[in-house]
Amino acid sequence: MRRRGRTTLLIATAAVLGTIAGTCAGYLVQADREPTRLPSLSQPVVEQAKGKGPEPLSAAQDRRVKVDGDLRKLLVERPKGAGDGAYATDDEGEWMTLAEYADSYTKPGDAFRNLVGDEFRRAAVTTWSESGTRDVEVRLVQYRQEEKTAAAGNAEGQHYWAEDLGDNHSWSVPGTGDGMAYVHDEPQRVAGYQPLYSAQAHAWRGDIAMEIWIYDTKPVPKKTIMDLAERQMERL
Repeated sequence: MRRRGRTTLLIATAAVLGTIAGTCAGYLVQADREPTRLPSLSQPVVEQAKGKGPEPLSAAQDRRVKVDGDLRKLLVERPKGAGDGAYATDDEGEWMTLAEYADSYTKPGDAFRNLVGDEFRRAAVTTWSESGTRDVEVRLVQYRQEEKTAAAGNAEGQHYWAEDLGDNHSWSVPGTGDGMAYVHDEPQRVAGYQPLYSAQAHAWRGDIAMEIWIYDTKPVPKKTIMDLAERQMERL
């Protein structure tokens, strides 16, 4: 490798000095110029709208007030003269813990883990018996829904389960979008017990999922499950 000679060093030094001289000249030219005016920071004044603003919603109209209150008060009212159902509740319903709700599934352990992941918040239930042979259970299940719309997922999962039972008729629940009611023609048969017919309805609104089950020793009429589902959704 060849060493760099003295000529190369002189050329490099001259280039550096030329750069410095040019920079100094630029500063001198800039110093003689008038300063550039900056744009004004003030903005045009926007006049405030006149007149009264909208009135705040009343507690009856504000859905958030309703659903953040006592969830049991949103449960459909028990019919007059109805007896206690299989899950003893008073006229205003009862709370269901996460463990109690998970225990209603065929695999409680898996259900418990899924409900935790779905941000289960709370659940309320009311049950009653009527006509001597019919038991009714209504649940409202509320989710926090900070990460996912779990109430809609609850209803969707129940729809799949209901449809898999077969031998059923289904109808849309008016005013609920994708809410459905089902009546099962084929009863459950257990030795030593009367055949048990059933009907169910599932829907959701906001962060609350509705679940209704009706069991009877006789076929459950469509009108019975549809009327109950519509009345419950109206309260939400």
